[in-house]
Amino acid sequence: MTTPVETLEFQSEARQLLRLMIHSIYSNKDIFLRELVSNASDALDKLRLETYRDKDLEADTSNLHIEIEVDKAARTLTVRDNGIGMTRDDVVSLLGTIAKSGTGEFLRKLKESQDSATSRDLIGQFGVGFYSSFMVADDVTVLTRRAGVAEGVRWQSTGEGTYTIEPVQEAPQGTSVTLTLKPEDAEDHLYDYTSPAKIREIVKRYSDFITWPITMATEPVGEPTGDDAPAVETVNSMKALWARSSSEVTQDEYNEFYKHICHDWMDPVETIRVQAEGTFEYQALLFIPSQAPLDLFMRERKRGVQLYARRVFIMDDCEALMPEYLRFVKGVVDAQDLSLNVSREILQQDRQIQLIRRRLVKRVLATVKTMMSDNPQRYATFWTEFARAVKEGLLSDGDNRDTILDICSFSSTHDPAEPTTLAQYVGRMKDGQQHIYYLTGESRSSVENSPHIEAFRAKGYEVLVLTDPIDEVWVDAVPGFDGKQFQSIAKGQVDLDTDEEKQTADAQREEFAELLTWMTSTLAEDVKEVRLSTRLTTSPACIVGDSHDVTPTLEKMYRAMGQEMPRIKRILELNPTHPLVTGLRTAQSSRRDDPGLAETAELLHGMALLAEGGELADPSRFTKLLATRLERAL
Repeated sequence: MTTPVETLEFQSEARQLLRLMIHSIYSNKDIFLRELVSNASDALDKLRLETYRDKDLEADTSNLHIEIEVDKAARTLTVRDNGIGMTRDDVVSLLGTIAKSGTGEFLRKLKESQDSATSRDLIGQFGVGFYSSFMVADDVTVLTRRAGVAEGVRWQSTGEGTYTIEPVQEAPQGTSVTLTLKPEDAEDHLYDYTSPAKIREIVKRYSDFITWPITMATEPVGEPTGDDAPAVETVNSMKALWARSSSEVTQDEYNEFYKHICHDWMDPVETIRVQAEGTFEYQALLFIPSQAPLDLFMRERKRGVQLYARRVFIMDDCEALMPEYLRFVKGVVDAQDLSLNVSREILQQDRQIQLIRRRLVKRVLATVKTMMSDNPQRYATFWTEFARAVKEGLLSDGDNRDTILDICSFSSTHDPAEPTTLAQYVGRMKDGQQHIYYLTGESRSSVENSPHIEAFRAKGYEVLVLTDPIDEVWVDAVPGFDGKQFQSIAKGQVDLDTDEEKQTADAQREEFAELLTWMTSTLAEDVKEVRLSTRLTTSPACIVGDSHDVTPTLEKMYRAMGQEMPRIKRILELNPTHPLVTGLRTAQSSRRDDPGLAETAELLHGMALLAEGGELADPSRFTKLLATRLERAL
């Protein structure tokens, strides 16, 4: 009895990606072979690891390798491995869907991109793996059998929206991917992928470092010898890149290795080599990508580097070797004294792993610091892509906090185009200035137009412009930099006045005492205090918090995460030189029983809330009061 062939539809995201590959605008179509060889290498790694963990697994590991076979007459190319293989469920989930974080975001951005260069960058940023086969093939057939499972599976598709799948009784262990190639077309960068010379060139360029032998039959030379079996050659050198002397490895080789392990199509912005000897030995080859992955801030993201023990693959995404805030760092760590059968839980507690992690973190941060001085352009690329993630370390990594502060740069009022480091800010501080001033907000324009910044701008004080959501949190957790404390210009009292100005302010407080007492009582439901301001020059009023109050933005963030927050009353500050405030003082002293004055005070408070980007408790009442006042003015 035979099981019928099933025809299934691709997941919608997979259909869109396949359509993109079939009509690909990506010129470097050679990379399809790199992707297939990389997948085959992963399958061999996983089989070897599985046999270490499961001694009863029935699997042949006597000659693990990758084989490339071409048939010029049929115009087919097959990449075959005898690795872990796949079950039917594996095939449907891995080939019929894109189970990858950020897929929807990637496709949305791709749809919005208007030019081919942007599209190419997005394709490279996302990585497409197996689907890149459809750039060069009209038809793809996969034959696979999971190690330890009796029945195999055949999968076939032209990439047009559906695929067929059927069971196969006689299938070798592992996976073979056979491409029926499109006609050669040099203008469209479709080359003769049945040519052993072309295959050899691609493997040497992209996959020479893979630790498994990649074999291929050589072309017959001269007259037939009577031996029908063609000679077989191993195309790659198989020497682990991190084990070779740095003088023997070119940057191009590093770049291709990075693309192999990360399935990225773009070069990294920085390569980091680490060689440790002594009590325990390890080698590391780390990379900082040139673009942030689309899932960098998604909960289901993967992070960590690949872990090897004595050149034997142990696991992908070893989170124990890299902290959360450096989750974008990719690469390989090869430790000499680790057990091959080690679990993720054990790694979290392993003293050796913890020490390797500390050293790697210090090396990554030191590399970024060097990049700041030696290659500012590369640093700017890095900071644009990964600043938000790195600043998480200011909260989670107290041991390296000072180093993280050293590599941070921020927008400031000193230069609208160029960010500043904290060291540069401190170097420009005025004589006697004790604090590093900052203001958080949703955008640079909202910060620059905030009433809170008026006196600082007028008196020439530089203010950091912090617009990342994480900035709301770390500034309260970090005590300071280089002996200077951070101070929000929207919190507490500010002391920018000269002695003469302080005397004037004391006199004004006496002059406005009655108005301030009355407004504090009138607005008691909304504010904890009304006082005169030293930070305003042109606006009539502003809202500020006490020194240790949670900011409104942080309050919203906590509530969005489901954390209930008690209502925090803030402080209303008045500009004693503004005509509206002086006029209200005069009116209040002469018409104490006028109900319209309380409405004016309410409007003044609402205006201050709106000026800082806040939300009114009762927008309709505010609008009605404002409309009535405007009507009277006509």
